[in-house]
Amino acid sequence: MAESMKGLKRTHRCGELSEKNIGETVTAMGWVQKNRNKGGIVFVDLRDRSGILQIVFEGEENAVVIEKAAKLRSEFVIAVVGKVEARSGAVNENLATGGIEVRARRLRILSESETPPFPIEENSKTKEELRLKYRYLDLRRPDLQRNLMMRSRVATLTRQFLSEEGFLEIETPILGKSTPEGARDYLVPSRIHPGSFYGLPQSPQLFKQLLMCSGYDRYFQIAKCFRDEDLRADRQPEFTQIDMELSFVDVDDVIDVNEGLLAKLFKEVMDIEVTLPIQRMTWQEAMDRYGSDKPDTRFGMELVNVTENVKDSEFVVFKSAVENGGTVRGINAKGQGAMPRKKIDKLVDFAKSYGAKGLAYAAIQEDGTVKSSFAKFMTEEEMQDLIQAMSGEPGDLLLFAADINKVVWDVLGNLRLEIARQMEILDKDEYKFLWVTEFPLLEWSDEQNRFLAMHHPFTMPMEEDWQYIDSDPGRVRAKAYDIVLNGNEIGGGSIRIHQNDIQEKMFEVLGFTKEQAHSQFGFLLDAFKYGVPPHAGLAYGLDRLVMLMAKEERIRDVMAFPKIKDASCLMTEAPGQVDEKQLHELGLEIYKLEK
Repeated sequence: MAESMKGLKRTHRCGELSEKNIGETVTAMGWVQKNRNKGGIVFVDLRDRSGILQIVFEGEENAVVIEKAAKLRSEFVIAVVGKVEARSGAVNENLATGGIEVRARRLRILSESETPPFPIEENSKTKEELRLKYRYLDLRRPDLQRNLMMRSRVATLTRQFLSEEGFLEIETPILGKSTPEGARDYLVPSRIHPGSFYGLPQSPQLFKQLLMCSGYDRYFQIAKCFRDEDLRADRQPEFTQIDMELSFVDVDDVIDVNEGLLAKLFKEVMDIEVTLPIQRMTWQEAMDRYGSDKPDTRFGMELVNVTENVKDSEFVVFKSAVENGGTVRGINAKGQGAMPRKKIDKLVDFAKSYGAKGLAYAAIQEDGTVKSSFAKFMTEEEMQDLIQAMSGEPGDLLLFAADINKVVWDVLGNLRLEIARQMEILDKDEYKFLWVTEFPLLEWSDEQNRFLAMHHPFTMPMEEDWQYIDSDPGRVRAKAYDIVLNGNEIGGGSIRIHQNDIQEKMFEVLGFTKEQAHSQFGFLLDAFKYGVPPHAGLAYGLDRLVMLMAKEERIRDVMAFPKIKDASCLMTEAPGQVDEKQLHELGLEIYKLEK
């Protein structure tokens, strides 16, 4: 039978007690982690979100309490009153409370528990499907609780820092208008307007720009966002942004305030000093050096452009790539020259999954001889020239991709990461930040046969490039910037267009007629007629940022109730069917889609 808490008041959380409390009578409450009955003496590990505390039940005068304690099982919820003493047995170095124990004289069983479907323990080996079905039990695990406490701390510090920097926290609507640019929207049918739908926000982009038009100067919000897209390890259908917008600023102003925020978060949450200013690199340099617009700079293995060195060789793969306007680039996997052929073949398959037709390699043996997939098409002199261009030394493995730039960057950018993983040179305790700036304003879509906005249609072009907007649109760079951490884009933003003529031209280049632009973004364009300040913004993926701080691999490990890959919730079984009456009220009818 569960007992009442009446008359008892918790004095401390379990992990808050220490040697300083020896001699005090305390009341602790929590869950039974485990119970060890040594015959006449019972040891209970009591757990709450702050940690574990050892409780000891012994002594003839306590016979009734000891008998009750002996019946405790895993996950029972109990209240204990007792005296803090120095631990009688060996000190447990692994516990914050390992030097003390509470000698109990009163015990109440507040709630009993069935045997849980899996043990509540750190780094659980239980299948994730089962843990997510019983997520409320999974969330009792100390490692997940630490992650969610860290997330709470990050949110609190963010609010505190931005408030001190003059930002106002303003909420924007969840029920908005569907705007088809970007990912697919989640739609909500309207009962009052049958046949009409709200769109859930993919971000508060339009509203935060409107707030700048309304004179709020500096806005932020920890905002829920929704995207109906295919999921992967670091994606969820609903996620959280730290979203901000600032008026009367340029790139340096946005970067300055955000460097301050990151330095504060990492210092206060992890005691890590972020070296300021954070390194900056243009998009072009990042692509040329790392093959990625979110490069991991914790290690080298940079791309080297060897097009000039091989353009006259007889190797048809190199030759045809150069003739077709592409490039030949390589990476040097230092010390991997002895990699077995089987492993190299696996790297070739890996490269093909990113669009490569193949992967050329040259392994420099310790004696200086070269084993290569293309040596027979090169003169000795050409091969030595190539090795020199790659800074190749005995024991190195050189890998080359030849194709259009986009493919070469994609292949080698991912290959350097794969090799770094295999060599185990990625240090999770090292945090390397990087600003990537000057993104292209537009990217060409073969599928749609037109230019698309690389960020969104309100991104300001760089003034000196605007002259090319008609003759060579792909050449125009944007005042856009991403903040990258260890090869993950954790945030991004841009200076916004605030001049009417530039905005109209931008829509024209993106293939919008005036009517289309107005139908989609009319309320923003109307607002821009009434005095709009120069403004800029940035948004972080809060989930991804905390994931990296917590050294986790997936964002669902820093979210309380995540969805699985098919965007369903195993615990609540959402999404679910609704009854005919609800559908009728909404003017909706369900029909089966052809598979």
